[in-house]
Amino acid sequence: MADSGGMKNAIGALVFYARFALPFSRLGFRRRVGDARLDADFTGQRWVVTGATGGIGRAIALGAAARGAQVLALARDGRKLEALAGGALDRGRITPVLAELSLMQDVQRAGAAIAAAGPVDVLVHNVGLMCHEFIRTPEGVERGFATNLLGHWVLDAALRRGGALGPRSAIISMSSGGMYGAALDLDALEAADAERHNGFVAYAQHKRAQVALTHYWNSLGENAPRAWVMHPGWVDTDGVRSALPGFRRFFRPVLRTAEEGADTALWLAATRPRLASEEGIWLDRRLDAEHAFAFTRDGAAPEALVARLQARAARALGA
Repeated sequence: MADSGGMKNAIGALVFYARFALPFSRLGFRRRVGDARLDADFTGQRWVVTGATGGIGRAIALGAAARGAQVLALARDGRKLEALAGGALDRGRITPVLAELSLMQDVQRAGAAIAAAGPVDVLVHNVGLMCHEFIRTPEGVERGFATNLLGHWVLDAALRRGGALGPRSAIISMSSGGMYGAALDLDALEAADAERHNGFVAYAQHKRAQVALTHYWNSLGENAPRAWVMHPGWVDTDGVRSALPGFRRFFRPVLRTAEEGADTALWLAATRPRLASEEGIWLDRRLDAEHAFAFTRDGAAPEALVARLQARAARALGA
């Protein structure tokens, strides 16, 4: 049985990589975007970017600030936040916000403080990590689920509750191409214990859930902010180096830069395109299908996901 399961996983991985290696690589970016410049002016806008001290998040924060935005950069490492703020072309356009994004109390506190200071034009749910080791936060939540999904829900709720997100606000969620291999399974979002935890499976579920959550946010009516979900392709980040060393060794020559991974997020914020349909995930400034395989359509509904997040957030916050 174990050999059979391993063979199925190997075949599945082969099919996945054969299907996506070209479009998700740097070659795919150059084919679809090429040297197209992004002439955007974000002057006067207030941005919130999570996971802003490294990789794609750092590139988004710097790209927005360089185009005039005031960026509130959320991360847990104070030194990296200060280095980010000091590295902006126009110093003062990036404001460090120290927050442990796996702790819902910290996320809610940061969101309330941001909302109290004024409206948010663009919220980028960028933070994400793949946790191979099963770790529970002090609030009792599996760390990957807390960081990759539950914290997004809590931050969004805090900003809405404080009146910072309105119909002119944009929400951009950073998913991953890994979601193409998963149908949304609510019970797989957070393992009950280490024995049942699989970092690859959980990460794919979190990223699929971001797509479903975007559908929910866009169902809230004309007076709610608009939401887009994207994925950056395969980017050479610290997270890939630590969580997927074998993948990186094999694909390193064609992995994207952080700036290439960030491009679509900045483009979405600048253009705010209409959705061509109720479904879709953005890659390289284009709306792609969000399902590549038929089985991924058989997942839980967005409303069921929201109910799970509401209940889990309430427990973590002690409500």
